[in-house]
Amino acid sequence: YRHIEMKAPGIIERTSVSEPVQTGIKAIDSLIPIGRGQRELIIGDRQTGKTAIAVDTIINQKQAHSFTNESDKIYCIYVAIGQKRSSVAQIVKKLEDAGAMDYTLIVSATASEAAALQFIAPYSACSMGEYFRDNGMHALIIYDDLSKHAVAYRQISLLLRRPPGREAYPGDVFYLHSRLLERAAKMSEEKGSGSLTALPIIETQAGDVSAYIPTNVISITDGQIFLESELFYKGRRPAVNVGISVSR
Repeated sequence: YRHIEMKAPGIIERTSVSEPVQTGIKAIDSLIPIGRGQRELIIGDRQTGKTAIAVDTIINQKQAHSFTNESDKIYCIYVAIGQKRSSVAQIVKKLEDAGAMDYTLIVSATASEAAALQFIAPYSACSMGEYFRDNGMHALIIYDDLSKHAVAYRQISLLLRRPPGREAYPGDVFYLHSRLLERAAKMSEEKGSGSLTALPIIETQAGDVSAYIPTNVISITDGQIFLESELFYKGRRPAVNVGISVSR
């Protein structure tokens, strides 16, 4: 058994990010490359292709799984938080059709589940990812999405009569996401050289990146892929705004 809440590895246990995660999307791999052990935020309005980027990244790992070398493989975990059951079923079907379920775990706490289960789902999935990381393997975890995770936490906090802060979120909503995302890391050789890469997703309202939860998660992560609805409707897929997007 593993604890759902684990302390993030310290700076001594980590090493610098040096190996890439191939998403299979040219615009991202060339302009905003993602490294193994990095935390890269995917942010944009609803229906701009955020989940599509995440699912395509999972499917693209199939090529690496055809190799026998374990260090090339990336095991994927997809966490659905507060989504419709039909949406999750569609994603599962897409992954099954592509043959990606052989190396993918799906953790789901749909909108019909209790808020407490939606709150706990990403932490549980992260513990699964840490199993791969701590055993010298590589894992990729996708949190879809942390906006709904924050809403579930707000719901629990208000029911517990905790004092509300900005946008009625409790005061420790930053810590809610920071302690989760800090667990993604590239481990040192002494610790097995494993890695856990995180791709959290945040949904914005009318492109407002300066709202409370988006600014929190932008400051926690190592960069962001910003998707614009305007580009999406012009027919550019993925609708990545390369001016605002960055990978640190």
